[in-house]
Amino acid sequence: MITYIALLRGINFSGQNKIPMAELRASLTEAGFKGVQTYIQSGNVVFKTSLKEEKIIAERISKAIFKQFGFEVSVLVKTPEAFKTIFGASPFSEEALKKSYFMLLFDKPKRDLVEGLLQLNTSEEQFKITDDCIYFYSVNGYGKTKFNNNFFERKLKVIATARNYNTMLKLLSLSAEY
Repeated sequence: MITYIALLRGINFSGQNKIPMAELRASLTEAGFKGVQTYIQSGNVVFKTSLKEEKIIAERISKAIFKQFGFEVSVLVKTPEAFKTIFGASPFSEEALKKSYFMLLFDKPKRDLVEGLLQLNTSEEQFKITDDCIYFYSVNGYGKTKFNNNFFERKLKVIATARNYNTMLKLLSLSAEY
């Protein structure tokens, strides 16, 4: 069995796409996943499976959610190793890192679209775009910036899901406990 981390995009946010975590755990267990754990209400799941294709695992989770809750959810699946690599590649100082956000990308963004955004970096709002993550830090916090997940999705034409430093750290910790 292999341990994975799944990130569900846009659930339990502003009253939209409500999924109780106990029901999500039961639904994913019924779909064949083992040791399903969730962390907070924003769609963070750690589990085990014998499946090896992340896209197939994501599809299976998405189908289980649709079957149980009646709406589609984008799901990103990563191994703890890939997650740790993404986490460790943050360009920010330790102080900024603890206040930073990770917008994990479902697909690799086109280089020309990435380059078109780079001049928007300022001393108060900084971001680095890689093939699988946008690392973001704002002096004023994520809630007050225009450079949010939706902004980057529109500009880069990819699906993304954002997590803060503490959530990333907790998911790494949970996945290491297996």
